[in-house]
Amino acid sequence: MEVEGCQGKDGRGRGEFRRGREGRDDYHQHRYQDQRVSGKRHGGAQRKSGDRDVFSHGGEGEESGRGGYGGREWRRSERHPYRRHYHPYRRHHGQGHSGAQGYLAAGEEFSYGGRDGSSSGRGEKWRGGESPQQQHYHHQDERVSGQSWAQETPVACQGFRHDGEDVSDRVGYGGRGGGERGIRRRSPAASYSQAGPDLDRSSPAPDPVPNPIIRDMQTGRIPEQVPTVLSSPENMSRTVPVKRPDKGGQLCIRTVRLHVNHFPVRFNPHSIIRHYDIDVKPAEPKKNGRPEKISKSDLSVIRNKLFMDNPSQFPLSMTAYDGEKNIFSAVNLPEGKFMVQFSEGEDMKHRTYEFSIKLVSELKLCKLRDYLSRNLFSIPRDILQGMDVVIKEKPAKCMIPVGRSFHFAEHHADDDLGLGITVSRGIQYSLKPTVQGLALCLDYSVLAFRKRMPVLDFLMEHIRGFDLNNFNMFRRDVEQALKNLKVTVTHRITKQKYTIVGLTREKTRDLCFPLVDTDEGNAAPRPVFLVDYFREKHGRNILYLDIPCLNVSRSKRVNYLPMEFCVLAEGQIYPKEVLESLDEGRAGFLKRISLVRPKERARRIHDMVRSSDGPCSGEIIQNFGIEIDKNMTSVFGRVIGPPMLKLATTTGKEINVSVDKEKCHWNLVGKAVVEGRAVERWAVLDFTENDRFQWNRGQFVRKLIAKCRSLGMKMGEHLFYHCTVMKKLSNIDVLRELLEGLSNQAYKTKGHLQILICVMTRKDEGYKYLKWISETRLGLVTQCCLSNNIAKKGDQYLSNLALKINAKLGGSNVELIDRLPYFRGDSSVMFVGADVNHPGSRNKTSPSIAAVVATVNWPAANRYAARVRPQEHRKEKILHFGEMCLDLVRYYAFRNKVKPEKIVIFRDGVSEGQFDMVLNEELVDLKKAFLAVNYNPTITLIVAQKRHQTRLFPENERDGNVPPGTVVDTTIVHPFEFDFYLCSHYGNLGTSKPTHYYVLWDEHGISSDELQQLIYNLCFTFSRCTKPVSLVPPVYYADLVAYRGQMYHEAVIEGQSSVSTSFDERFFKLHTDLENAMFFV
Repeated sequence: MEVEGCQGKDGRGRGEFRRGREGRDDYHQHRYQDQRVSGKRHGGAQRKSGDRDVFSHGGEGEESGRGGYGGREWRRSERHPYRRHYHPYRRHHGQGHSGAQGYLAAGEEFSYGGRDGSSSGRGEKWRGGESPQQQHYHHQDERVSGQSWAQETPVACQGFRHDGEDVSDRVGYGGRGGGERGIRRRSPAASYSQAGPDLDRSSPAPDPVPNPIIRDMQTGRIPEQVPTVLSSPENMSRTVPVKRPDKGGQLCIRTVRLHVNHFPVRFNPHSIIRHYDIDVKPAEPKKNGRPEKISKSDLSVIRNKLFMDNPSQFPLSMTAYDGEKNIFSAVNLPEGKFMVQFSEGEDMKHRTYEFSIKLVSELKLCKLRDYLSRNLFSIPRDILQGMDVVIKEKPAKCMIPVGRSFHFAEHHADDDLGLGITVSRGIQYSLKPTVQGLALCLDYSVLAFRKRMPVLDFLMEHIRGFDLNNFNMFRRDVEQALKNLKVTVTHRITKQKYTIVGLTREKTRDLCFPLVDTDEGNAAPRPVFLVDYFREKHGRNILYLDIPCLNVSRSKRVNYLPMEFCVLAEGQIYPKEVLESLDEGRAGFLKRISLVRPKERARRIHDMVRSSDGPCSGEIIQNFGIEIDKNMTSVFGRVIGPPMLKLATTTGKEINVSVDKEKCHWNLVGKAVVEGRAVERWAVLDFTENDRFQWNRGQFVRKLIAKCRSLGMKMGEHLFYHCTVMKKLSNIDVLRELLEGLSNQAYKTKGHLQILICVMTRKDEGYKYLKWISETRLGLVTQCCLSNNIAKKGDQYLSNLALKINAKLGGSNVELIDRLPYFRGDSSVMFVGADVNHPGSRNKTSPSIAAVVATVNWPAANRYAARVRPQEHRKEKILHFGEMCLDLVRYYAFRNKVKPEKIVIFRDGVSEGQFDMVLNEELVDLKKAFLAVNYNPTITLIVAQKRHQTRLFPENERDGNVPPGTVVDTTIVHPFEFDFYLCSHYGNLGTSKPTHYYVLWDEHGISSDELQQLIYNLCFTFSRCTKPVSLVPPVYYADLVAYRGQMYHEAVIEGQSSVSTSFDERFFKLHTDLENAMFFV
């Protein structure tokens, strides 16, 4: 059957809208007129459909050859998995093809037309093969709007064009002015017919797919959002991020010209980077047969030696090495096995290593060009990885690599923090595909390092009062300061580094170890005193005989080193949190250096880009045909307006409040919170009984009551004021007994305590014990504060305390006057935040903590409930995401008598490489959980990223930051996916970091303007302060809850020695009285 679209009179007319009949035969159709233009009537569009499977005809044409039938979504039939339906959704101006799912049936075809309004151009025709996995693709020349075809070229396993594909050579159907009409031909065996898809080059992204995952899951299939080009059959079921729905936002109150630390990267698209896999192992394996692990430093030396010994075959300047298994080369390298002799030190025998090299792939940079120009929709990560290794080859040789950052080896005297610690300035960078092409995003980085210095000198600086003559008195401090650090030695020439395991039990003069005499063949080991060995072997006399040695043994190989011959290796980070606990003054100095103002930060970035040791210089990148522009990218930012806020007068009358124009702050002077909770049963637990610093306890209570009352909270007199000492915080059993006693005391007089105010002398490890006991065992809300802050910070500090207390007890501090954008007419919407908190890098066993929070009120959307669970160590995927969300939905329904119809999820803490996991594992898990209870809300999923390097520098601001509400969604964003940068806060310290929001899934069809304003408005609803925050509150709260869960784990492990496992969910389960309260703010 041939089906031909029809145009309306003068390009205008009424269209049709068809829907499957609910609860009836899936093959019946409804038809009714909908106000459409340019598409008067579709001829013969009878097709088969499932319930709620809809499509429409029409769409507005802008000019000749455009418009007509709008973009289509091609979708699998529920009854016939390999047949197609198409589904237009929110049609405007003939936007592009909207997301084909699955495969065509055998013999089934559809086509794309030629250039807009012209009689020539190139198009595409797709044809199904004999099996579902076979697809064919045909080119056309000199054709108009998808008619007959020439030069048939079948290509196996081709996917459909994806939702939002920008196609520049397509024609519309029957647009304004009478554009050419297309004809779609299909095989008689197919079960339906319809007009072919219309694509408009002016719209790079059509509307989102309306909930295909649920429909597919109802038929037992994995949710699909099919990859767009050159997708293999095994990847056809992977969902990919949605495309940008428009050309970016338009709304603003003003624009600002910005410089961004994105430096354009130019490359030769005809170049090829060869990727080689290498394997290095000793030529003679260990006698026990176990594989030997070779350190990164040794691997680098072995590689360099092979290449320098054979420069004609292995040119160093034409290759880049990642330090482990991969070499990338601009020229062909010989493959095979090569022998390399290498010695770890002057007094050590040479060892022979087998260096195997094998070509893995050829990375053609033309694929990267195609991706950046939107002709390829699958990101070539292998090419970006190769280019990243090439760019970091120079700084890796000249600077100290630390993760993704590089730091200069030399340190300035002004940067000395004392305690054997120094500040190190460096760079961190990443390669980003952007609208303007590939860009190097480079930022200024500051870290605290242990200085490269003799171990004994470090101990003298680092440990207060350290005395070698009384070493035993400081032994515990020494072990804590040195454990797991790396050292080099001075008694012989070697670059080898040793890791400190601990200290020897014996003093140096008494140390004895078994020595194997290699000259005696298989002779048994003989005991040798360490002092004699160093004198005879190295000609060194050990001076400090009455202190232990460093134990640097590995596996069963005993190795002791006298401290006087050891030097701390360079590049060892001193953790910021340890520095803060050790010395607040030095931690503050580090913070001040880190938080440089925008003008100074921009200057430092420019210096680093132009540095001869940096990633933008050197012959290596030139040999790969790569050139990096040393000027920042210029871009216009839009400043969107702040919302009007709702507060109350001191008499309880609601009032509208405008925020400050510059900072977007508001104050509570003469105002009250929207809904103040009555605080009738509260008490004070004061841990400052023996504190030398005397403060007025009675005045604090009176002022707190007065402040809460002035803000609209009816606060009565406290039930009791209990004084004790800080020492009780340190013992979890003593603290639990104390808290239980106070809770029972209150219950006997007036009932369960609403909140317990805890006053402390200082920040203390016992804080986590207090929170774990009160929140998981007693169901007791607590609010902690420091006596020093109470005395010095005055009224503002009390206001902040009052806001926290009100939020924890269920009050509402501030609300928006208008409903949130896009959802203004909706009756039930939920916002979800999700995050995972991981243990420190040195911790190898503790669980990661997953947290999910969700709003429980609408339309205010400022009250949250939380769920927290432990999961596998350093596992980023939230293992019980669906179950946790469903539990929150049930509470929402209990509270509001209706389930949320629409859900917006904000996911924190994931990088671009983990987007696939979020989409195809977490989202699928969520959908399955909802489907199991026959619940089908529409969902939008957004990632919020703070760990990125992008910085915005105003061009005309005098050393200032960008204003709150600044949005950038052009030039520096992804070429076609839906992301943007939003700086929602006022930066009065350092350089503001915008949050990078990345939309992965959208069933609501939210525009750029609507989403940006929605997120910005939400940032004004954070309950702890009177200003917009830098991160959307659902994510902010999820981060707080995940961190709280990590504290629970530490409390359980440190405080209860009998605990068998730290993964037991019972230790993390919130008390029933608190699981739906905002205890975490």
